[in-house]
Amino acid sequence: MKRLVLFTLLTVFGLSAFANENTDSVKVNGNCGSCKKRIEKAAMDAGAISANWSDETQILAVKYDDAKTSLLAIEKKIASVGHDTRDVKAPDAAYKNLEECCQYDRTKMTPVQ
Repeated sequence: MKRLVLFTLLTVFGLSAFANENTDSVKVNGNCGSCKKRIEKAAMDAGAISANWSDETQILAVKYDDAKTSLLAIEKKIASVGHDTRDVKAPDAAYKNLEECCQYDRTKMTPVQ
């Protein structure tokens, strides 16, 4: 009986530790391996638990605790280092500070806010 109670308590507490975790994906513009490092670092700096950006799909898969950060906060941090996201456009100065190989074509983009 004690084992059952202990198992139940551990299960409940274990599941509650992950209750605030969200996994999302968002389009982030970039070109190369340098972009990947910069985008993923910015996401982690904004509080992401994990971040993986694909240069082929231009999609960032991100896991975060919504009690500590949000997808919008992560997008804002990524934009601050020069990469436009689905919802946040990077400041022109940040975009222009990117290495030449990292400056993606903004003229073909769908407008972002």
